[in-house]
Amino acid sequence: MTTDAPALLPALQARVRETAHARTPAGCPCGAATLADRPDATVVRHAGTVAKAHAADADPAELSLRVTAAARLPGVLLPPLAPAPVDLHGRLVTYWPYGTPVDPEDPDAAPWEAAATLLARLHRTPAPAALPPMRGPAKAARAAARLSDTARDHPATAPVLAAWAALPAWARGKAAMPGPAALCHGDLHLGQLIRHPAPDGPWLLIDVDDLGTGVPAWDLARPAAWYACGLLPPEEWHRFLTAYRAAGGPAVPAEGDPWPALDVPARALTAQTAARAVAKAVLAGRALDEVERSLVDACARMASVRPADPRG
Repeated sequence: MTTDAPALLPALQARVRETAHARTPAGCPCGAATLADRPDATVVRHAGTVAKAHAADADPAELSLRVTAAARLPGVLLPPLAPAPVDLHGRLVTYWPYGTPVDPEDPDAAPWEAAATLLARLHRTPAPAALPPMRGPAKAARAAARLSDTARDHPATAPVLAAWAALPAWARGKAAMPGPAALCHGDLHLGQLIRHPAPDGPWLLIDVDDLGTGVPAWDLARPAAWYACGLLPPEEWHRFLTAYRAAGGPAVPAEGDPWPALDVPARALTAQTAARAVAKAVLAGRALDEVERSLVDACARMASVRPADPRG
């Protein structure tokens, strides 16, 4: 699929305006706001409508299956406004209703319980037969490869890649994920939650790019990794884990130690996050900050302890 990058953003702004006015005939005096403009996603909002141009290498058939899955899970995933992606200047575009995101300036109001409950409901839902594997391990593998390509000689690179290499093949995207497979989000973090209808509707999960079947513990791995690295307070981790268990989430045992199930995914997310952080710092020509150093230090500790096998 050929991408006309310079023309994409203005075309996307025009399309989201048209879609928003079709949904709200009275129109809106506001202009289109760009919410994100990255190589893997360009996201534009106009009034109550959001248009997302997905990564240039997004598979049309797989993305269509993911969008269809979101449409069939109201109350868990934000439903799309259109049943399938459309092509715009060589990029697949999907349309969604706008929702109020998590406020990054108010960490005390982070909806950990809502996130955990939504994940538990998602993981308990039978996955559509044709849905592809969730893309979490593949994305982590790309982050490790990018670090190797862009920052091979940085002193932080070696411990991060050593921690990555110690993971089992499935966690590095080199083998099939162990079963039984569950329906997974694939890239859970607080930026993947919105309130819909805005501004005070119930919390819903957004972003279907990585949705698919796989190891449900992967969806708990980012907060687990942050907790293990000292970046998430214990009480917030406890709120999240307790809510997930109370909602019947299958990723961890209902009682007892959750870490045999979480260890490998949490290590993978730690390595992925550290790899991204080091590569970003190198490209910006700056030193690692305190949070980034803590991630690299965690990778150094991980390399000395064999990861647990989630299958027991």
